[in-house]
Amino acid sequence: MSTLSQKIDFAVIIRVKNANPNGDPLNGNRPRTDLEGHGEMTDVCLKRKIRNRIMELKDKKENYLYEIFVQSDDNKRDDYTSLKARFEGVIGKKVKGATDVINKACEKWFDVRAFGQLFAFDSDESSGVSIPVRGPVSIQSAFSIMPVNVSSTQITKSVSGNEGKNGKRSSDTMGMKHRVDYGIYVSYGSMNSQLAERTGFSDEDAEVIKSVLLKLFENDASSARPDGSMEVIARIWWPHGCKSGKYSSAKVHRTLHVNDDGTYWLDNLDGLNPEVTSGF
Repeated sequence: MSTLSQKIDFAVIIRVKNANPNGDPLNGNRPRTDLEGHGEMTDVCLKRKIRNRIMELKDKKENYLYEIFVQSDDNKRDDYTSLKARFEGVIGKKVKGATDVINKACEKWFDVRAFGQLFAFDSDESSGVSIPVRGPVSIQSAFSIMPVNVSSTQITKSVSGNEGKNGKRSSDTMGMKHRVDYGIYVSYGSMNSQLAERTGFSDEDAEVIKSVLLKLFENDASSARPDGSMEVIARIWWPHGCKSGKYSSAKVHRTLHVNDDGTYWLDNLDGLNPEVTSGF
């Protein structure tokens, strides 16, 4: 299979309404914001959702199409308890060389050949061995167009089933629940054809990511993100038609203008024909 034949830039516009798009565990799980109050969804959060959607893809015989290396604990398809165990169970414990590791890992796992990965191994030497894989797909954190308002509500997090003193029920555990009332977020990304040659990332792989970007929040509901509270408004896809790219990614991304009501428009760049697709 040939590798990615052209540079690709892309963007997704996301609407958030009464949801916590990406909580910060170091700040009481409040929605992430920058110093100016703009909401943020980290690139790690977005990649997690892309991985989850790709893991769900099946063929006509209901067989899963792609393997994912970085799986979450609540969405696993194997019995491995760590990334190290998964690697050793599939690739083996003996490392023959960096090239061999990279080739096998990229062939096996979609997310490794797309996003890259750092593989760390124990060694006879105290320093150990680390093998980095640079992936061709880069994704920026999504930031809201305007500062967001975060609402907080006190809730009962859990109910104790144990009896307290004198036969009375033990106290419930109280906590806080936070949400973004409303926000329009935008994330940008790019696909590099030179790096794709090293990992084997193909045009077919690019189409897979293209398709799941529209469904980032399907099968992703939780108490913090109820169904319908998160949606992709649009996906913008800029194929360059050549490996080196006709323009820098920064210049391409600046052609997208988004309003806080979710409307948007694009500036024209000669020779570049963006594909604009409404959300799922």
